[in-house]
Amino acid sequence: MKAIVYRRYGSPDVLRLEDLDMPAVGDDGVLVRVRASSVNAVDWHSMRGQPLLVRLTDGLRRPKHGHPGVDVAGQVEAVGSNVTEFRPGDEVFGARGGAFAEFVLGAERNFAPKPANLTFEQAAAIPVAATTALQGLRDRGQLQPGQRVLVHGAGGGVGHFAVQIAKALGAEVTGVSAAQNLEMIRSIGADEVIDSGSEDFTRLGGRYDLILDIAGTRSLSATARALAPNGSLIVVGGPAGRWISPADRWAKAIVLSRLGRGKLLTFLARTTKADLVVLKELAESGTLTPVVDRTYALEEAPAAIRYVETMRARGKVVIAV
Repeated sequence: MKAIVYRRYGSPDVLRLEDLDMPAVGDDGVLVRVRASSVNAVDWHSMRGQPLLVRLTDGLRRPKHGHPGVDVAGQVEAVGSNVTEFRPGDEVFGARGGAFAEFVLGAERNFAPKPANLTFEQAAAIPVAATTALQGLRDRGQLQPGQRVLVHGAGGGVGHFAVQIAKALGAEVTGVSAAQNLEMIRSIGADEVIDSGSEDFTRLGGRYDLILDIAGTRSLSATARALAPNGSLIVVGGPAGRWISPADRWAKAIVLSRLGRGKLLTFLARTTKADLVVLKELAESGTLTPVVDRTYALEEAPAAIRYVETMRARGKVVIAV
């Protein structure tokens, strides 16, 4: 099978399309023919080995694995003897490493039935980004109906899902993003939008019960000033650095929270089958609609990641296989 691999850390130029052996399907295995995947920040962080902190798990000098891609949508090709939920031909979506390939091998827990109303490209945009938005708002933020929510970075992959999920949970939503994204953010349900290029939301006087900070371009102390009493700031991401950023932003959030500067919370999302089913139901009800900025072919994966690294992508960038 053909797959994207990298043997050393570096720019998208290190990515190669190679022929690999087909995965062997064990008793618990589910082999999926990949129809589409999508690019997430984890893909280019791992590819570059930056921040250097990631090399503690990915390999100090060279990558241990070097198989990018996590999001996947496709058709079941084969299943092991212990698999009961899926059979060949079923359309599924989910999360499994090495998804920039013609086939990916996982287990039943890695996949859920694909939303019937979405294309493979749309479904592949969902798993990592929408799970992050869902768990940040529902679980870490404990969002309640009627609360005021601000999504900082509302035009990106996680952000545009967060706007829609917050609305589904009954919130009044303000989206902050670059001017070129504001019309899209309104179209997916935001009650108010703020142009991050011309206005500083931390100085406009608005107070929010929950801020989901994905962009991380304002200081944590300034962002916390926009919280309502007893409000929560959920730190999702921030600008990447060479050494530990954005992990240092999470550490600062913990320190500021303990100093009484507000409820500043961090978390790491984990894709689960249960949440994939929740997202499937939201998509099929019309509540959650992925926005796909650009679609690339598998051999164009370097260009796809290069574009995502510019931080100008609107919604998600998809790789069609």
